[in-house]
Amino acid sequence: MVGLHTSRIETGSVQIADTLVLGIETSCDETAAAVVARDPVTGRGRILSNIVRSQWDRHRAFGGVVPEIAARAHVECLDEIIREALRSAGLGLADLDAIAATAGPGLIGGLIVGLTTAKALALATGKPFVAVNHLEAHALTVGLTEGLAPPYLLLLVSGGHTQLLAVDGVGSYRRLGTTIDDALGEAFDKTAKLLGLSFPGGPAVERMAKGGNAGRFPLPRPMLGREVPHFSFAGLKTAVRQTAASLAPLHGTDVADLCASFEAAVAETVRDRVVRAMRLAQLPSTARHLVVAGGVAANQRLRTALEALCGEQGYTFHAPPISLCGDNAAMIAWAGALHLTLGKTDALDTPARARWPLDADATPALGAGRHGAKA
Repeated sequence: MVGLHTSRIETGSVQIADTLVLGIETSCDETAAAVVARDPVTGRGRILSNIVRSQWDRHRAFGGVVPEIAARAHVECLDEIIREALRSAGLGLADLDAIAATAGPGLIGGLIVGLTTAKALALATGKPFVAVNHLEAHALTVGLTEGLAPPYLLLLVSGGHTQLLAVDGVGSYRRLGTTIDDALGEAFDKTAKLLGLSFPGGPAVERMAKGGNAGRFPLPRPMLGREVPHFSFAGLKTAVRQTAASLAPLHGTDVADLCASFEAAVAETVRDRVVRAMRLAQLPSTARHLVVAGGVAANQRLRTALEALCGEQGYTFHAPPISLCGDNAAMIAWAGALHLTLGKTDALDTPARARWPLDADATPALGAGRHGAKA
């Protein structure tokens, strides 16, 4: 059984001059397709359809995403999802100006499914093809939802990535900080798993934390006060495990208090790292915008903490609607539309990339391997 989430945002009829892009997203455990329109005069975007099919039920028994299962699930339903996205938008393939798909980073099997499908559609229709960096799509979503253009400061927090970047323009990024071990979303998932909560872990921890005492357990705040705004969550996760072991058997109150204490530690740590990044970014006063994107951007405690911080620091806070925080194809289509506007399209032999940093020139925070920087 899979979950299907369908949304169509009615913002006026499609204009002949609109740039229409189909986006495909298969980088992890959501199969998604969407159509967006971009007005070439105002630069504003509109979501005409946004279809997301989740695989949570297939992975829940394993406590995390199984790459092989995810890839097979994408194969089974992607054609149907694309048809639904076009039908919901009231368009056919011939109406499109381009086809975009996530080319990385992500699980290589899933990426190949989406990328191959997009290339086949582009070849069959003669439409331009755009290979999209999944991280860049998150970074640029605020342009679709709010019309905000770079420059701005970005906090990207997801299951696979935790980074602070100065977004200077489309395709131009400066990494200020990154995680040296777990991504924040991964830390949420692992914390949920060791506490016996459901998958996916982030929403489960947040639900339990609402009824907990955040001051009961003095969990560590990793990297607090360090000049370079890197992150580390492995030690925090270990502290939760050790605390849970000392309390065994855990009662409901213990789990709620641990979740609340974990969230409090995360919020304080991220707040400290963001302040450091604000100082390093050296953005002009007109660009003092903090954009939070990625799946963990849906966490309300984190949003509240960062919104308060922005008020203190003279920044404006921005976060996508909850429905666009997680993996979706609307952000892929929007990034594709922006690249198309700049005349940037890709060849049909463009490969899938398990790793694809936004700032390729940044010094690795923790070494590198055959496929690029590890952090």
